[in-house]
Amino acid sequence: MNKELMGALDELERDKNISKETLLDAIEQSLIQAYKNHFGKADNVHVTINRETGDFSVYADRRVVEFVEDPAEEVSLVEAQKQNTNAEVGDILKVPVHSDKFGRIATQNAKNVILQKIREEERKVLFDQYHGNEKEVVTGIVQRVVGHNVSVNLGKADAILAENEQVKGETFKPTERIKVYILEVKDTPKGPRILVSRTHPGLVKRLFESEVAEVKDGTVEIKSIAREAGSRTKIAVYSKDQNVDAVGACIGPKGARVAKIVDELGGEKIDVVKYSEDPAEFVAAALSPSQVVSVDVAEDGSKSCIVKVPDNQLSLAIGNKGQNARLAAKLTGWKIDIKPESGFYGEE
Repeated sequence: MNKELMGALDELERDKNISKETLLDAIEQSLIQAYKNHFGKADNVHVTINRETGDFSVYADRRVVEFVEDPAEEVSLVEAQKQNTNAEVGDILKVPVHSDKFGRIATQNAKNVILQKIREEERKVLFDQYHGNEKEVVTGIVQRVVGHNVSVNLGKADAILAENEQVKGETFKPTERIKVYILEVKDTPKGPRILVSRTHPGLVKRLFESEVAEVKDGTVEIKSIAREAGSRTKIAVYSKDQNVDAVGACIGPKGARVAKIVDELGGEKIDVVKYSEDPAEFVAAALSPSQVVSVDVAEDGSKSCIVKVPDNQLSLAIGNKGQNARLAAKLTGWKIDIKPESGFYGEE
């Protein structure tokens, strides 16, 4: 029986990553609880389990008396002297408690305590595993669509891709593999509740880290990201190494690196721009693909500027429904007022 128990604990530790020592501690506590259920108290009870063999012993500290009034606390002199011939009234004797005295109900209770501990440890292990992956990108498999939410299996737990974290227009089919950004992991009695996103800017950042070696090793730094999920993202990159072209590294040969990320995001357009400490240079770069004639930065510290662009590129600079200008403002943190170079707005 003990060999089977230790074998089962070894298997749990190996397969479920649940500490064998933690389970042995739980078993010791469950045996004490079983004793308490049987005798009504357990303050004087001690349990030891051999960590190698699984052999266990349960004994209670009982005072030697002439006449027993409380069997849980006392032992008669006659019984005590059967164990120790030198026992005297008033001595504290360690009296072995045999498992058959616990009774069927108490033993079942002990079993339930052990099973509960195993469930708790499983939840804890899962929570720790996924909590450590917060703000990371993982690959999951679409399980099912429940209402407007999508259930995504991440291996040992399911995550929730809520409607407001989905890219508008994206659809998912069961068994489809998708990359998601882990927003938050909450600990609940039913296990970790994992919330994931397809719209978070962090998804784009992590994808660049996985595709671009220079970003992963820190040679190229991502300074900021502005994203309107499913439509367009602007990402500002920088390298302290003057020999490294930060933008070129992210785009890759013939655009291969950025193309993989675009595919993963379902065709979302990505503008990679060079970050600069000079606000005028940074704003001009952020308005790509539009050309910029000049950037006049306000001197009142308001982080606002007036940008002039060629008349024929005004629409390009502003973008469809103002998207290009809006993303450039988010990317730089500056308020951008775009004007045509001539100073006159056409009918358009």
